[in-house]
Amino acid sequence: MKNVFIIVILICSINTIVGQETVYPAAKHTGTTVISNATIHTGTGETIENGTIVLTNGKIVSVGKNVSAPAGATIINAQGKHMYPGLILPVSNLGLIEVSAVRATNDLQEIGELNPNVRSIVAYNTDSRVINTLRSNGILLANVVPQGSLVAGSSSVVQLDAWTWEDAAYKTDGGIHFYMPNLMPRPRLGFGGGGGGNNNNNNRQDQADPVKEGLEKIDRIKSFFYEAKAYLSEPAHEETNLKFTAVKGLFEKKQKLYIHANTVKQMLIALDFVKEFAFDVVIVGGSDSWQIADLLKQNNVAVILGQSHNLPTLQDDDIDQPYKTAAMLQKAGVMFSITDDDPQNRGRNLPFNAGTAVAYGLTKEQALQAITLNAAKIIGVADKTGSLEPGKDANIIISEGDILDMRTSIVTDAFIQGRKIDLMNRQKLLNERYNRKYGLKPF
Repeated sequence: MKNVFIIVILICSINTIVGQETVYPAAKHTGTTVISNATIHTGTGETIENGTIVLTNGKIVSVGKNVSAPAGATIINAQGKHMYPGLILPVSNLGLIEVSAVRATNDLQEIGELNPNVRSIVAYNTDSRVINTLRSNGILLANVVPQGSLVAGSSSVVQLDAWTWEDAAYKTDGGIHFYMPNLMPRPRLGFGGGGGGNNNNNNRQDQADPVKEGLEKIDRIKSFFYEAKAYLSEPAHEETNLKFTAVKGLFEKKQKLYIHANTVKQMLIALDFVKEFAFDVVIVGGSDSWQIADLLKQNNVAVILGQSHNLPTLQDDDIDQPYKTAAMLQKAGVMFSITDDDPQNRGRNLPFNAGTAVAYGLTKEQALQAITLNAAKIIGVADKTGSLEPGKDANIIISEGDILDMRTSIVTDAFIQGRKIDLMNRQKLLNERYNRKYGLKPF
């Protein structure tokens, strides 16, 4: 049995070596690059026809219609193409999980319910195959989030062109993630899906009240934060409590508390954390956030909408409610972003989720802003990225067509901090391989 296991490991290793793309991080951008004649979508709602952007040493220097190219600059003609800020995936397990069915490639959560001191950034794998598929769809930054049963740890923002996690780190430990317990009673099921059955395990499960259990867990979390507040108010400590120290940024407004919740009941409890602790709270998921949009606005709570290509949370919701929610939050003035948390897509359908919201009430520029500048504001990197404005990092994508339309969204060029990155990935290599094999197009 041991020999068989060793053989399987060797085969997997050989396949990995043979199939690994020779894609390396780009060198640091130096000098000046000018991209001209593109339709520039700044991410702020502004569109510039036949615009020009000037990049120097990784930063955007100027953007506009009548911008002249400095002497000696590298010129890129983007005639007929569209230019956008690099897209941002605001919630992702990128680099923490490679193949869900292979346990050895999963490093996304720790044992226990209270792990605020766990840092996702140190587990981030810059060699993940998934990264290159995201870059090909225009996604240049991601907020890497740990998973867990209650308080899972801290998330960090990474840029997707790096040798190591230290190189990738764009903003570290910007938020603590709390997974709200399910506060809805589960249906009582017996054998064959019915209500009968005399199995002892079933009887024990029936006796448990999931709502009561969930509320007890929430009380434990609140008690933890009260204890942490008392601990942090002391000037000195004989021993360091790592868990309490990890949430110091929440009380200092240097971190945000991301509460993963979908139902109204869960989100109303999330608002209690704003009132009791004055935390800067962000709702993740928020499928029913449209029902309490006014309350979210009043409490300055942002929302990161989960997978929109999905069924509604409740049976009474409209079947197309996931598509309409973004426009309803926009109308109510709630700061929101959009993500793609489908485990099959792994985030690469982010622009198309935003595109669907356009068909249900958002303008194209509002949808773009939801996955660029709004996302940057929510995860705390808007001072460096999220829009094409002077002084910000040159995180730029160029597409042949509308980035939100999967028919025309063909990303031809991408720049991270001014570095032109390689957009090759495993899927493109396989496409080329079988085009050659079956003579589907000339080479």
